Amino acid sequence: MNLQFIVDGLLTGSMIGLGAIGVTLTYSILRFSNFAHGDFMAWGTYATLAVVSAIGAIFGKVAPIGPLSFGWPLIVAVIAAMGFTGVLALALDKVLFARLRAKGQSIIVVMASFGASMALRSLLEFLFTSRPTYFSRAIQIAMPVGFGIRITPDQIALLIVTALLVFGVHMLMTRTQTGRSMQALSQNPALARIVGIDVAKVVRVTWLIGGGLACVAGVMIGILVQIRPLMGFDMLLPMFAAAILGGIGSVPGAVLGGLIIGLAEAAAVQLVGAEWRAAISFIILMAVLFVRPIGLFGVRER
Repeated sequence: MNLQFIVDGLLTGSMIGLGAIGVTLTYSILRFSNFAHGDFMAWGTYATLAVVSAIGAIFGKVAPIGPLSFGWPLIVAVIAAMGFTGVLALALDKVLFARLRAKGQSIIVVMASFGASMALRSLLEFLFTSRPTYFSRAIQIAMPVGFGIRITPDQIALLIVTALLVFGVHMLMTRTQTGRSMQALSQNPALARIVGIDVAKVVRVTWLIGGGLACVAGVMIGILVQIRPLMGFDMLLPMFAAAILGGIGSVPGAVLGGLIIGLAEAAAVQLVGAEWRAAISFIILMAVLFVRPIGLFGVRER
């Protein structure tokens, strides 16, 4: 049996998991499902592409780093685009979501996020057209690692980056005062406000983390597949499935949920056909939720 689907599933799961972290934090802390989150991925990716193009116009063609398909301009561009995407998420919250949250009707905020999603996607298509584009058209040779598995240098690098980012977010959530404040607000908002937690600061950090990780997830898709305005929208359902499967509010749960969804989809493509890809992942989601409704790492509100 060809085990190549394991690598494909881990890569897809990494992209889903990074995006699902923002989804799960937004839902647990701000109490609404942000359907514009997928579009943060697309905006972050196009922002990265714009910065890479600007660096190329200034410095000319830059050689890639070792066996990778990209050089230092992409690394610089990703860091800048993570900041841009975080600020974009903050701005959208300040202009739209925060005002609607103050009215106390979460369904209105959810519908507003639908509208914001369509507006962001349409604006992206207007600015960059709907034609797919790429960070690099260089063809990488996949290296055999045994058991019928082949992997490219780009894929190895992106898996390492994912692991580092997840570890960093986990440390932030568990070892810093800001992270503990985020967990407290997630578990009991009323009590968190009574004990003096700076809610505005927690909200800002939530949007910055979610936007930054969405940007990285989008760039991963751009490096491994292609860049197009609908790329984030296509990832929206898997990200929500991963967040629910892992347990709302749990960063490790979101990542594990993403890996489970990614591996299930990749296995489905190989075993039963690509048309069952989404169905298989949601069958697993439903099976877990029937057994444990709060998800794998979810905690009941107190």
